[in-house]
Amino acid sequence: MSHSTVPRDRAEADTTGTNPQARDDATGPPRTDRPGRVSLRVRLRRDRVLLLMTLPALLLVLLFNYVPILGNIVAFQDYDPYISDNGIVSILHSPWVGVENFQRIVADSAFWNAVTNTLLLFFLQLVLFFPLPILLALLINSVVRPRVRALSQAILYLPHFFSWVLVIAVFQQLFGGAGILSQLLRQHGYDGLDIMTDPDTFKFLITAQSVWKDAGWGIIVFLAALASVSPDLYEAAAMDGAGRWRRMWHVTLPALRPVIALLLVLRVGDALTVGFEQILLQRDAVGPGASEVLDTFVWWNGVRNQDFGYAAAAGLVKGVVSLGLVLAANKVAHLMGEQGVYKK
Repeated sequence: MSHSTVPRDRAEADTTGTNPQARDDATGPPRTDRPGRVSLRVRLRRDRVLLLMTLPALLLVLLFNYVPILGNIVAFQDYDPYISDNGIVSILHSPWVGVENFQRIVADSAFWNAVTNTLLLFFLQLVLFFPLPILLALLINSVVRPRVRALSQAILYLPHFFSWVLVIAVFQQLFGGAGILSQLLRQHGYDGLDIMTDPDTFKFLITAQSVWKDAGWGIIVFLAALASVSPDLYEAAAMDGAGRWRRMWHVTLPALRPVIALLLVLRVGDALTVGFEQILLQRDAVGPGASEVLDTFVWWNGVRNQDFGYAAAAGLVKGVVSLGLVLAANKVAHLMGEQGVYKK
C-alpha cells in the first residue's frame, strides 16, 4: 500500500486552486452570521405561546392607553361634545382654533399658580417622602426576629389599602377644628388648632398624608431588593472589620442603588401628577390658591366649566413636560452608571 508524499498543506492549497467555489469561499467576505445569535423568525416561532398569552394585555394597553391619545386633537379645537351623541362626530364638526388654547394657558395666572403648587408639592414629597421608605426598609431589615419584622411590615403597609376618603377622615378627626388635638389644647387652656383648613400648612399636610398612606408600599419594594443581597457579602465585610454602619454603607446601599435610581426616575416623571383625588377632596377647605394643582386645574376647567379644549391643552402640556422629565432623569441615571427605565 502506497502513501502520498505530498504535504497536507500543499495538497489543500492545490485543491483550493483547482476548485473555484472553494477559492471564492476562502477569499470572499466573512460570514455575517454570529454564533449564538437567533434570527427573528426562529424567536417568534419559539416564543409564540408566550406572545399569544401577552396579546390580550397588549390589546388592553393599546385600547385604553394609546387610542385615547388621539383625543388630544381637541386641544386645537373649540370642542363641543353636544354637537352629536357620537364623540368622533363631535370632534369632526368642532371648529378649529389652532394654538389659541395654548396662548390662553400662557396668559392665565391660575395655570401658573397650579404649576407653582404642583412643583412645590413635588419637591416637598421628594425630600420628605421619598427617602423615608428607604430608611424604614433598612430599619426593618436590621430586625433579627422574623415575627417582629412581619408585624412591623404589615402595620406600615396597611394604610396603603385605605381610600383617600378614609385617610382624610382620619386626619380630620386628629387635626381638624373639632379633632383630638384641638380638644386637648382647649382642655389645657390654649386656643384650638385647625390644621385641615390652614392654607399655609396645607402642602405639609398633603405630604404627611402621602407618607402615612404610601410609605408601606415603598418599603415592600426596597425589602425585596434587600432580599437579593447575598449574606456572604455581609460576612466578608464583618470579617474585614466593618461595623454595622460600614456594612450598610458599602453593602446595603450599593445593592439598593439600582432600585433607588429606577424609582427616582419614575417619581420625577410623575412630578406633575400629585394626588388628584387627595387634593380635590380638600380643595374647598383651603381654597384653590393653596390647593390648585395641574390635575385639579384640568378637571375644574374641563368638567366643571365645560371648556374641554382649554383643559385638553393644559393636559397636553403637562404630558409633554412629564415625558421630557422622564427622559432627562433617565439620562442622568445613565451618566451615574445605572440602567434607569431602559438601557442605553
